[in-house]
Amino acid sequence: MTSKPITSPVPVEWYPSLSVLMLSIGLVLTASFFIYEATSSKPSRSLSKEITIGVVASFFLGFGSLCLLLATGVYV
Repeated sequence: MTSKPITSPVPVEWYPSLSVLMLSIGLVLTASFFIYEATSSKPSRSLSKEITIGVVASFFLGFGSLCLLLATGVYV
């Protein structure tokens, strides 16, 4: 039996563009989270909204960082 080599599901040429896009989205969401925290009063805050924004921002920043590392040649 011959085994197939492991390949990336995303073309290598897309890594720089994906990293810029995902890091930009993550930073915008992080900024909106901080603005939301700074401008809303304590009784009007929503825990579900805070968790949702935090999870989505974390997702984009995490995968954007991974794409950035892959684009620069650091294979993790």
